[in-house]
Amino acid sequence: MVASPGVKKSAAPKPVPPSPYRAFATDFDGTLAHDGLVPEATLAGLKRLREAGWKVIMVTGREIADLSRVFPHMDLFDVIVGENGALLYFPKDKFFQRLAEPPPSNFVERLVAMGVGPISVGHTIVATWEPHQDKVLQAIKELGLDLNVIFNKGAVMILPAGVNKAFGLQAALEHFKLKSVQTVAVGDAENDHSLLEASGFPAAVANALPALKQRAKFVSQSSHGTGVAELIDFLLPPPPHESTDDRRRRHQRENDGGRA
Repeated sequence: MVASPGVKKSAAPKPVPPSPYRAFATDFDGTLAHDGLVPEATLAGLKRLREAGWKVIMVTGREIADLSRVFPHMDLFDVIVGENGALLYFPKDKFFQRLAEPPPSNFVERLVAMGVGPISVGHTIVATWEPHQDKVLQAIKELGLDLNVIFNKGAVMILPAGVNKAFGLQAALEHFKLKSVQTVAVGDAENDHSLLEASGFPAAVANALPALKQRAKFVSQSSHGTGVAELIDFLLPPPPHESTDDRRRRHQRENDGGRA
């Protein structure tokens, strides 16, 4: 059958992953990346997931502008949940969707007056570092604000009540008409508890906190991005050219270096 003039043939549908998992959500710092660097094999694994029909989602505490300075491969993701769940960023269209309102400006002004610094202000998130958490809590109480304080490896993140990685992931999944039970999620740190809890298959990399590993159904033998590549290899059949021994040697090389 010949298509009518001016009518485009529809693109071939992408393959759909076997049930039940169709989305892959990963933290960035300490999980996908180590010191901002991601192994080449891990980048290749993310590409394989998308080619297999998965939705690939990053869920990070970073602001998008900050992430873009250290990670030039954001287009590997269908969506990035930024600011610890407070916004969605769609790399293909360079489109932001804020999921919650920021704290009032007098909150940041009060922190500055109290000597808190450095302070980073995103679309929604306000962030600083330990040991300023007591002053942050004092300012929240003084101003009568409904804000949560979330800790992550020394960072002190302030967000509207109810906003965390699970909140942002749920918004991303709803955009793609997917459910939490269809999601594999992997992380390493304190703020990843909600991320793993909101998934159907929680996973942790080898360098993750012990409490996070206890929540996981899969814990990689390798750390950081190599551990993520190991998880992807667990979820997908190996590339046709790669034997089990080849895969093992590749993981060993990545453990020894070779980051992008």
